[in-house]
This record gives sequence, structure tokens and C-alpha cells, in this order.
Amino acid sequence: MYALIRLIAAGALLTVAATATAGVETATDRNNVILAGHDAVAYFTEGRPVRGSDSFTVEYGGAVYLFASAGNRDLFQANPEKFAPAYGGYCALGASFGKKFQVDGKAFEIVDGRLYVNKNRQAYNVWKKDIPGNIAKADANWPQIRDVAARDL
Repeated sequence: MYALIRLIAAGALLTVAATATAGVETATDRNNVILAGHDAVAYFTEGRPVRGSDSFTVEYGGAVYLFASAGNRDLFQANPEKFAPAYGGYCALGASFGKKFQVDGKAFEIVDGRLYVNKNRQAYNVWKKDIPGNIAKADANWPQIRDVAARDL
């Protein structure tokens, strides 16, 4: 029975992923999953990256968000702007250079209530040397790069 439920849930996720229309403004994988499958709410509530489950999903902004629990899913649905990552989930350091890089979901920081993710720990270590400066640069670049495909930057 459990296997059947998992199979149905996986099918539902694929259906959602197939119908979602993630654009170039969000960093998603081929199934439109954002944050490399990590739970956006857990960054805030647990202070660490937690893998989401295909049992708890929400489509927002064309991206599929996975959550570790129904509670986290519900918190996100109540206020997605609070939990959605800056720069559409692209690397914050990359955005500061006017580029878009996918992230591993493990290198993150919450600054002034906003989630910033980076490509990996190496990028995060460079980014954290000047967080305010890098955020200012990325904020200035984002309007110009938001609707441009990563490969075109």
C-alpha cells in the first residue's frame, strides 16, 4: 500500500512539474524543482538545509518547491514571498557579477529575513566576505538579468 501511495505521489509531482512553467527567472532543474530539492521553510525554522519530499509540494512562480512536512508546506503557502529565495533561487554571488548559476541548496544565509543561496560552499565563502556589498551589487544587477537565460549572460 505504501509503495502505491508513493507511486501516486510521484506521478502527481511529475504532472505538476510538467504543467508548471518555470521561466528563466527561477533556478530550477528539468522537473522545475527549485533549491536543489531543499525545503525553503526549513532554512528559516531549522537553520539548515533539509531535503524536501515529493509528498509535500507547492508550485510558486513556475517553480516546484519540495517540503519536508505538511506544516512547512502550509507555512510557505501562507506567505511564499517570505520564504522564496532571493534572485529566483540563483546563486547570490553570481547575481552580484551579473551571472546566473544553479545552486546545490546547501550554501545559504538568511539576511534581514531573506534567503540567499549560493552555488556551493566555495562561492558562499567568497560571498560572505562582503555580504552587504554583494547583496547591493546583486540587487542592482537582478532587474537586468532576471529575464535573461543563464546561458546568455
